[in-house]
Amino acid sequence: MVIAEYLLLISIFIIFYSYLGYVLIVLVFNKLLLKNKESLEGKKQVHLPSLTLLVAAYNEEDCIEEKVLNSLSLEYPKNLLKILFITDGSTDQTNKIIQKYPNIILLHEKARNGKIAATKRAMKFVDSEIVVFSDANTTINSDALLKIVRHYNSPAVGGVACEKKVKVQNEDNASGAGEGFYWRYESFLKQQDSDFYSVVGAAGELFSIRTNLFVPIPSDTIIEDFYMTMKIAQSGYVIKYEPQAYAIEEPSFSVAEEYKRKTRIAAGGIQSIVRLASLLNPFKKPALTFLYVSHRVFRWSVAPILLLAIIALSFLLAIKGSWIGLGLIVAQIIFYLLAFVGYLLRNKKVKAKLFYIPFYFTFMNYAVYVGAIRYFRGSQSVVWEKSKRA
Repeated sequence: MVIAEYLLLISIFIIFYSYLGYVLIVLVFNKLLLKNKESLEGKKQVHLPSLTLLVAAYNEEDCIEEKVLNSLSLEYPKNLLKILFITDGSTDQTNKIIQKYPNIILLHEKARNGKIAATKRAMKFVDSEIVVFSDANTTINSDALLKIVRHYNSPAVGGVACEKKVKVQNEDNASGAGEGFYWRYESFLKQQDSDFYSVVGAAGELFSIRTNLFVPIPSDTIIEDFYMTMKIAQSGYVIKYEPQAYAIEEPSFSVAEEYKRKTRIAAGGIQSIVRLASLLNPFKKPALTFLYVSHRVFRWSVAPILLLAIIALSFLLAIKGSWIGLGLIVAQIIFYLLAFVGYLLRNKKVKAKLFYIPFYFTFMNYAVYVGAIRYFRGSQSVVWEKSKRA
């Protein structure tokens, strides 16, 4: 009984820590010790580096013209900016649409070998100081590039992670509402991580790196944006966060479409933990390891397992007559019933978006189980299967 109670308390503590506890520690540290941190606001950019905007697209005829026009409208000296689109494997009208715009450099080959292979090929044509990566189905705010490059005044900065914004409607289904909540939460975490030391992994919708720090990554890497920026952080540079440079994206069309994304990210998360095993050693880079383990490793591996452990331990204690176990069973039944109701209403558009939080939390952790199974079976394809957007 005593051992079961201790295991239960430890499990609850780790889950709380991975979602809220660690960021409270970081937030307090940032507030108390970093009050005088240098602000970039109002500072004039001493040097504007040469820059390449690199967009990888696959069969994006429905949104590619909007992306091209958005890219051409970005505020940055034209003599310092190169815009490069790579469309390997595309079989629709994507190429023809891009070819209408002579200021866009288009790279294309018939074979579709995945985004990583396309990026490696495109990087051979990049000769600028900074390269900015962006997804084809997003639009970027007009001054994003100017906001990004100001971080590179510091030689310690190896990359800049930007914000992802999901369009949220007054009435949304479960995927739209849940995705919107999740990315607002993630944006807050990234800002705190960046203020503390470094962002632990960038999102592929919009991020940048110093071109000379690009190292080709294994072709079977599942979430290349995260792994690429973590390797730069591991080499001794920091990844800063820039909330005023953002990519706007439509929410997933449905929970089924969001499920494809989440399982892929989960499989890639497990793969990254395996490949970045040296980062689990707190003696090499303690600040980076603290953030990486707290923000990523626990959520991608430990916490989902402990959610199942809490169910088992609660039942075990309840059988033995423990009020703690019984109370936790009741609490979990209520929570998962709310999640089930959210599942039943997943395709309905409602204004009460908070109602979807239990469902989305359960949904994300279920995706971790499936993603882990796919990774260990070797069945997760590195070639991205497009998700329909709303």
